[in-house]
Amino acid sequence: MNTREKAPLTMKILLASSQAEERIRLAERLKADGLEVTTVPDLGLAHQILGRKGHKLAILVHDPGRMDVLEFLRQKPGEYPAGIIVLAKEGTIEDAVEAMRLGALDFLCAPWRHEVLFHAIKAASGIIGQKPPVVIKRSRTSLEMATEGPERHEILTISPLMKTLLNQARVVAKSRATVLIQGESGTGKELLARFIHKESDRAEGPFVALNCAALPETLLESELFGHEKGAFSGAVARKAGKFELAHKGTLLLDEITEMALPLQAKLLRVLQEGEVDRLGGTRPVPVDVRVIATTNRDVLASVRAGKFREDLYFRLNVIPFRLPPLRERREDIAFLAERFRIFFVREYGKSGLKFASGVLKQLKGKKWEGNVRQLRNLVERGVLLCQGDEITLQDLLGGEVLTQDTEQGNSLAIDHLTGNTFNLNDLEREMVKKALAKTDGNRTHAAKLLGISVRTLRNKLAEYRRMGLVL
Repeated sequence: MNTREKAPLTMKILLASSQAEERIRLAERLKADGLEVTTVPDLGLAHQILGRKGHKLAILVHDPGRMDVLEFLRQKPGEYPAGIIVLAKEGTIEDAVEAMRLGALDFLCAPWRHEVLFHAIKAASGIIGQKPPVVIKRSRTSLEMATEGPERHEILTISPLMKTLLNQARVVAKSRATVLIQGESGTGKELLARFIHKESDRAEGPFVALNCAALPETLLESELFGHEKGAFSGAVARKAGKFELAHKGTLLLDEITEMALPLQAKLLRVLQEGEVDRLGGTRPVPVDVRVIATTNRDVLASVRAGKFREDLYFRLNVIPFRLPPLRERREDIAFLAERFRIFFVREYGKSGLKFASGVLKQLKGKKWEGNVRQLRNLVERGVLLCQGDEITLQDLLGGEVLTQDTEQGNSLAIDHLTGNTFNLNDLEREMVKKALAKTDGNRTHAAKLLGISVRTLRNKLAEYRRMGLVL
């Protein structure tokens, strides 16, 4: 007899998801368990329904860019009589802790196994109305929220260059000046922004991040400045923008150079005046926010090309930082690889797994175009694929050929790896296909899963179409 047969539930549940197929699929499974399910496509309707009595539990699908449940909880912390379970298509430890702090009873990361979800519902039915704990440890089937390692928002380094940069960041963190962080993809720009926030006088305030490349101009404006009810079709309730949510804290504008010129002008005004105009609003709203902007592009080149406002550049570039690529801090390569190994060995239950002799030395000579993110992804892949007691280059790279850094004089080409090899282009397409499938076609989330920018993913998809390939 399975769990559902032993303990049937007869609870009234609200299910909110922005994806119709997902709503139907989840609702059918829950109804099969004897639950009464009401489905809604957005959080505006969820707010209206949860304001009334009747639903004992709400299951909200967190899908940043479409339906941000964490923002929803921040605006209405502890307001509803119903308990809330968050299902996250993507989730970090910080997200989980934040959701629980804001009153969620549980936080489950995709893929959502039905038995795990059912167990969470059953557990929630017994504690609704009680104060949820801030931190909960879970089984390996969902997110481990009380852990330490590379998943936390910390900068790991033994590099003198990085330590000097962090000392400089610590000094300027106390000011209110805007900060512009430039650096290649994967160097840790957001981590530096979080570091500055934590070292500032605003550390107790919110840290709010927005990817300027993830949304079209019209939606980005609403996300930044908020809107009033009825401001446009679908605006069923007033929504605070990121500036308001970051009041007394820090706002990170990631990929700032992707922002359209008209929106840049509005952003400049907010930085100068310290107030925002909600879409459809009749009066400005004062905000006290420290802005940090990041980009992997040459901002001055964008200015010269007429794609970025010069006055906005000077307004943002009050305190500039350039994060060095991993190839300029080579002492960190072996150090970070070991830290990632320790974390993923624990994460995937592969105790005793070590790097094979010579692997770390060979990794130190790689060019690392993808920087720390690329190194992290390779180590995770190596831990997962390793069949023996040692992680080899074959485990880390499959059939991929490492790019040699000629300045180091170390040849890292592995054209003659033993065992099975793969066509790299085919492997790349397969990874893109799987990422899109896992994220229900959401390009922003798929790009994040792949460790690339949304622009790079769009270019890849356009390339595949020109080749006549359909993913």
